Amino acid sequence: MPKIYSKRMRALNEKRPEASLPLPEAVAKLKRFANTKFDQSVELAIRLGIDFSQTDQSIRGSLVLPHGIGKSQRVVVIAKGALAEEAKEAGADYVGEDELTNKIKEGWTDFDACIAAPDMMKLVGPLGKVLGPRGLMPSPRAGTVTPEIGKTVREYKAGKVEFRNDKGGNIHAIVGKLSFDQNKLVENAQTLIDKVVALKPAALKGNYLRGVHISATMSPSIKLAI
Repeated sequence: MPKIYSKRMRALNEKRPEASLPLPEAVAKLKRFANTKFDQSVELAIRLGIDFSQTDQSIRGSLVLPHGIGKSQRVVVIAKGALAEEAKEAGADYVGEDELTNKIKEGWTDFDACIAAPDMMKLVGPLGKVLGPRGLMPSPRAGTVTPEIGKTVREYKAGKVEFRNDKGGNIHAIVGKLSFDQNKLVENAQTLIDKVVALKPAALKGNYLRGVHISATMSPSIKLAI
């Protein structure tokens, strides 16, 4: 039988609390797992009681976390003219039209966010096969198809987070780094949870928020008492 955990992970798993913990206690516990040589990302996994086959129950959104996510995001902007210049001034890493979209069609996805001007949708549409599975497809609902290019670029460079449910009705999103002050991690995580709760579909019947776990890149997850 193959090993499930490394020696390190087995040791951490033995310290993993079985009971659900309030968010501040869970973050304090998680920070004790910081025994790697790199600064681990902290992620929330939120299980929702939605029927993902129903389009009116899909959950998707974005938000700027109070304390960012601890890294500078690489931002691509598909725009022309004044909006392209606005994107460059705001700090976008890559800005363009046909040449940029053709590069993406060929499979290039070395970026964290893709923003598009509304008049670029003819170029953006064919990118769905490449960007869709990676959660990078620009969308008005996510705020990444917008005339407010400069503002949106600055938000993503500051640590704006996009999220959407997968086919199992789960949401995964980064809320910071393990090196963050405990209170900052708590505030970031609570902000994301509150945002997801606010997006509860009106048509949904039954329990919406079914479970939330917090974990770091190389740590066991801890269940939150919600």
